[in-house]
Amino acid sequence: MMSNQQKSVLERFLNLFAEVRAGEGCSVLLLFINLFMVLMSYYIAKVVREAFILSEGGAELKAYLSAGQAILLVGAVRLYAWIASKASRKRLINTVNIFFTLCLVAFYFLARTDMPVGVVFFLWIGMFNVMVVAQFWSLANDVYTPAQGKRLFAIVAFGASAGAVAGSYLPSRFIPIFGLNELLLVSGAILLTSLLVTNLIDRRARTNVLDEETNRQSVASGDETFGKDGAFKLVFQKRYLFMIAFVILLLNWVNTSGEYILSKTVEQAAAQAAVGGGADFSTRDFIGKFYAEFFTVVNIAGVLIQLFLVSRILKYLGIRTGLLVLPVIALAGNLVLALVPVLSLVRWAKTAENATDYSLNNTVRHALFLPTSREEKYKAKQAIDSFFHRAGDVLAALLVWIGHDLMGLGPAYFAAFNVVLVMVWLLLAYRIGGENQELTSIVDAQQLRPVV
Repeated sequence: MMSNQQKSVLERFLNLFAEVRAGEGCSVLLLFINLFMVLMSYYIAKVVREAFILSEGGAELKAYLSAGQAILLVGAVRLYAWIASKASRKRLINTVNIFFTLCLVAFYFLARTDMPVGVVFFLWIGMFNVMVVAQFWSLANDVYTPAQGKRLFAIVAFGASAGAVAGSYLPSRFIPIFGLNELLLVSGAILLTSLLVTNLIDRRARTNVLDEETNRQSVASGDETFGKDGAFKLVFQKRYLFMIAFVILLLNWVNTSGEYILSKTVEQAAAQAAVGGGADFSTRDFIGKFYAEFFTVVNIAGVLIQLFLVSRILKYLGIRTGLLVLPVIALAGNLVLALVPVLSLVRWAKTAENATDYSLNNTVRHALFLPTSREEKYKAKQAIDSFFHRAGDVLAALLVWIGHDLMGLGPAYFAAFNVVLVMVWLLLAYRIGGENQELTSIVDAQQLRPVV
């Protein structure tokens, strides 16, 4: 490692949060800004999503629509893999982000006509969230070695925490002034602007590919297209990737079941408030304001964890331990809810779970792809972070249908079932951590990529 005297002012500042070496500061900052804008765009749209779907259909419809998201993602992932097989990294990312930006503009004009767009928008944003964010992390994994990623991802991922805070805070201030629908245009403008940063990162990656014997196999320039294998084939043919996919499924199953409990509570609170709210009371605005405030608290906690804990956990305890933290928190939270299903505990259990998910667990699960091949980083990761992520939603929707509609069970029973799922999640996370250590040692020894 180079001495501190050889580092820039930026790099010395970033060293407060993680180990940043000379020459790495600019790339870390650009990736941070890129992810910040992507997450800010998503969270602004997410507030609109909650207001649309809960005011039009309710918490049960929200849970059931997750199945539709998973079905749509099967086709979307296959289409993404097909485009990836024919396009360079730069063209792939530009095409996907411009498409989602145009969709946000279209939804704005549809919402202005008072057309009930809640269902369609909910289905669409389920694809937007997982595909755009997964694509960013594919890029980050592509330009860093496993050793670099383990050191630097804590700072890069802070862009997600900070962007989520900004994206959830702004709507609560903008809704009373401009209205709910206009947030869609704000979200689209931010997403489109983020592409400028993406292309700058891509240009730097091309420029910094070194012509040395140890780097001739590097694909960090992004000029190469991908192989012809499909995304799902890549996942199922490698045990490491399949275990990651199954953990993502379990994680989202547990999380979405908890979201249903919270959504049901918010829906009931809005109905009660409407009784005495008068003619000017808006259920949409009530729900939007609640979720804006809830997301803000969750994301502020996530920022603190990201800044002061994540890099230290990864440095001193490693990725395997980092993988186990969230399921331990989820296990404790669901045990409490199963035994004492009190309203205030629902909110704070979800706050602790989501804050850890958006910070430490978010960083660790993306770092799992550092020792994988370039094709696996883009295609397999897209399948795992989109389809398998939403498959957890489908199973949660099935659980809501059986538990709520057929059996009339209360929140405590959903929490008890989550306890069983988390036990399986813990065992798989431990196994994945071991395989990650083995793969990382092999890739680090090869040293295929240069510092970007």
